[in-house]
Amino acid sequence: MEIAIIAHDGKKADMVQFLNKNKEILNKENIKLIATGTTGSKAETAGFKVKKMLSGPLGGDAQIAARVAEGKTKMVLFFKDPMSNHPHEVDINMLIRVCDVHNVPLATNEATAQLLLDAIAKD
Repeated sequence: MEIAIIAHDGKKADMVQFLNKNKEILNKENIKLIATGTTGSKAETAGFKVKKMLSGPLGGDAQIAARVAEGKTKMVLFFKDPMSNHPHEVDINMLIRVCDVHNVPLATNEATAQLLLDAIAKD
């Protein structure tokens, strides 16, 4: 199962902490992580194997949306920072829309992401 991880700058540390907390689930053989550029680099530094796309503002969100549309990415964990403006908001909304169109689970905060990972851990 391919899972995309994305985090705005103000949430990258939270994402790494979340990944470490869920290392046992995420290191399973059937789980593959993809990420936008900087988030992927942070995850690699924490010891995770990640396929990195471009940085979000440079098209990484669109690359992940394409993978969702192609049926490759089955879950998106996107820690959004609701307290900051994002110049690529259009790309973010497009990714959310594509997840909705293709019925792909999308978590925009840690609580929802944990519920999704707990659900696949039971499989």
